[in-house]
Amino acid sequence: MSDIAGTKPALRWVVHASVTFLVVLWVVPTLGLLISSFRTADQIATSGWWKSLFPSEQNLTLRSAAPDTQVLENGVYVIEGNLFDAGTTATISQWGVSSRAVDAFVTGDTAELRRGGTITVDAQGNYRMENSEEFTGSRGARVFVTAELPPEFTLANYHKVLLAEDSSDSMGRAFFNTLTVTIPATIIPILVAAFAAYALAWMDFPGRALLIAAVVGLLVVPLQLALIPLLKFHLNIGIGKGYLGVWMAHTGFGMPLAIYLLRNYMAGLPRDLIENARVDGATEFQIFTKLILPLSFPALASFAIFQFLWTWNDLLVAKVFLIDASGQTTVMTNQIVELLGTRGGNWEILATAAFVSIAVPLIVFFAMQKYLVRGLLAGSVK
Repeated sequence: MSDIAGTKPALRWVVHASVTFLVVLWVVPTLGLLISSFRTADQIATSGWWKSLFPSEQNLTLRSAAPDTQVLENGVYVIEGNLFDAGTTATISQWGVSSRAVDAFVTGDTAELRRGGTITVDAQGNYRMENSEEFTGSRGARVFVTAELPPEFTLANYHKVLLAEDSSDSMGRAFFNTLTVTIPATIIPILVAAFAAYALAWMDFPGRALLIAAVVGLLVVPLQLALIPLLKFHLNIGIGKGYLGVWMAHTGFGMPLAIYLLRNYMAGLPRDLIENARVDGATEFQIFTKLILPLSFPALASFAIFQFLWTWNDLLVAKVFLIDASGQTTVMTNQIVELLGTRGGNWEILATAAFVSIAVPLIVFFAMQKYLVRGLLAGSVK
């Protein structure tokens, strides 16, 4: 027999393989998003994140020095320099002076410029421009190169996302707006639900069973079904489009789960503990605050994780109850949607914004995960 006590289940390897698969399925995209957030736009466009540690071939548009740097040598005007920024190490394989023929020349060849003169480029990006007449214009000549560049990581994406000069593009403002929405929307339902859960678990009053059944029934009510009626109610009382409105909306949608979860946990606490406290003269409020709440911390933390993650990642409720054309109350999920509309090609910005958005939920989850299972198993074992 393979399923008796002290023996390993026959399908134990299946369980381990399944868990490993789920972990990899979750970790790999997150790791890719993190790596992409530190890469440049050219690197993201030319290679996947799994090649970030290796040199990559990129098509670049570079410029020579401006004409005001030219010097006269033996009757010939010359401009010399390097196409790459200082400190950049790259190897050019092909190049061109027209966008229609970016690979027309190899290193060492000489090409004629459209405005007169010639240019020669070597493999390291060193160039020499010559012309019998003076170079004119305010900018240098464009040179299209195909080069192999070493891996590069930068913090410029995070600087642009978190400290954008335009407040409408700043994830920094959206980050604090999201905290302003999420923290009260997590604390308020816990405070209210804890009182209700204690009453439903340990206080006898008429209609208690019906209230418990109503709470269970509310768990299956679709959020979308209540959005419009709730918005109309909020508009009638003047809290429809602001922080207070979105706090109340999140509180209402999270209350059934909070009451159900906390009530099950509190009902599983030892009855003798409650009765002894009553015999010693403790009031219901003292029992609740000094006994029940400290003992119910795993359940409270478990619901706090769920509510925080749901509120932090919410877009629908924020779109309905937090409408702000000026961007002063825009949350991070809505800001990412705006970036998708205005920066559809800037994948490095989108990757950075997305990782900034998931960083806080990851910290909260890993910091409180030990309470999650304890809270979910509340009342399942007597």
